[in-house]
Amino acid sequence: MIPPPRSLATGIGALPHTDPAEACNDVLAIFPEFPYVPTLPDRGQLESIVFNDSEQLPGRVIRDDRLLFDSSRDQTAAMEQVYLDYVGRNFGPYGLHQEYASAFIEMMTRSLGKVHVLKCQVTGPVTFGMQVVDAAKRPIYYDAQMADVLPKMIALKARWCEAEMKARTGARETLVVLNEPYLASLGSSVVPLDRDSVMTGWEDIASLVEGGLGIHCCSNTDWGFVLSLEPSVISFDAYTTAKEFLLFTDQIVSYLEKGGVVAWGIVPAEYKVFASETVDSLYERYLAIRAQLCTRIDTELFDAQSLVTPSCGIRFADRAGARAIMEASAEISRRIRKTAGISGGP
Repeated sequence: MIPPPRSLATGIGALPHTDPAEACNDVLAIFPEFPYVPTLPDRGQLESIVFNDSEQLPGRVIRDDRLLFDSSRDQTAAMEQVYLDYVGRNFGPYGLHQEYASAFIEMMTRSLGKVHVLKCQVTGPVTFGMQVVDAAKRPIYYDAQMADVLPKMIALKARWCEAEMKARTGARETLVVLNEPYLASLGSSVVPLDRDSVMTGWEDIASLVEGGLGIHCCSNTDWGFVLSLEPSVISFDAYTTAKEFLLFTDQIVSYLEKGGVVAWGIVPAEYKVFASETVDSLYERYLAIRAQLCTRIDTELFDAQSLVTPSCGIRFADRAGARAIMEASAEISRRIRKTAGISGGP
């Protein structure tokens, strides 16, 4: 788990920026206590979801703007190397590089020893495995061996990220969040996911990562299952799916009492939707969620174990629009902390 964030604000994933220095400057200006490392997919395909974490994928092929797995060749040696690296905790070869993660590289030049937590995001194994297909156009997550290899590869990348964040920036606490939109397929008969496989993959990653490890899913899913994994942080689109999430109130209460954190994505990340709201209306929406859950728990616990965020990564906006969305999140955080009597740092 991570230290209680006490209703601080932070961001989620992508920004529309193409200058990594500008992106990091904006994040640090708006979220100085709980900054995050943004991704910048508008710089090019290699910085988009899945592609940005694919450099060490055995059998990787990029063709016609698609990420593929070359199943026509024997990938046994490459897969065995992932297993060996995982067992030996050899995460050094799984680092991020400039062409895949320009904002990560930029953020590592900043001195962040005073921040509460530094957060980054990597593609989760389910989403990764469902997006990459083999020669038969079958998602590699449906291949038993690849479903076993992927979490170990992601674990090594996540471990490298947290080690790098601590070593380069001086951050005392880190949080790596798995970006898992495909968890929305839990329970689906159209795009089936095996819960045991998902849980085993989570455990593989959690056993290697030393700091905080969270999950972000921007669509509705089986929240009871996600809560049962006991991630450090559950990040979700509270603007759209709070009603469904709160159906699991008993498990949410237990999760918060154990030190889990909910990142309430109350600010729409899509600018057109955001523009139809005001900070006041979004704050009232957040207060309604808080009031409903606080019929079961103390407000002090809710406020201590909450983060305020945009609903997802911000893609379809310009820099000013992205800043407005992030600033709305920060303003809601300031208001709730003032209401709760939280002053100073966390």
